[in-house]
Amino acid sequence: MKCPYCGFGQDRVVDSRESKEADAIRRRRECEKCERRFTTYERIDEIPYMVVKKDGRRERFDRKKVLNGLLHACQKRPVPSSNLEAIVDAAETFLVDAPERERSTAEIGELIMQHLKGLDTVAYIRFASVYRDFKDVREFKEELEGLLGSRKGKK
Repeated sequence: MKCPYCGFGQDRVVDSRESKEADAIRRRRECEKCERRFTTYERIDEIPYMVVKKDGRRERFDRKKVLNGLLHACQKRPVPSSNLEAIVDAAETFLVDAPERERSTAEIGELIMQHLKGLDTVAYIRFASVYRDFKDVREFKEELEGLLGSRKGKK
């Protein structure tokens, strides 16, 4: 640590304690050359979790954004908010488990749709229609037929 007064590179720590918010360590230091005191703060440097968008842009993962999308898909549906929180938790865990601290929105979206499919089919179709960006009724119909076909297979 360089002294802010004389630029000397050696000092000693006189006092050390947590900051009031407990998010940093406050250290009082004394320069060994000019003997003036100064304060430094040490903080954890967090690397954010990122999502890679379809166009290649990277964006911070935002729990609120995912939850808002789910709330919109489940509007006027009998889906408990605790289940939606669990889906967001699963998506966040999936991202946290990524070795590079990032996942594509395609991977996260597919995970969310799998959870919604078992929870509420109408919410699933709503979410899928926005997520997959259906261009026409034919694409929407194909998704519905696939959903109906998988339900008949289970019975």
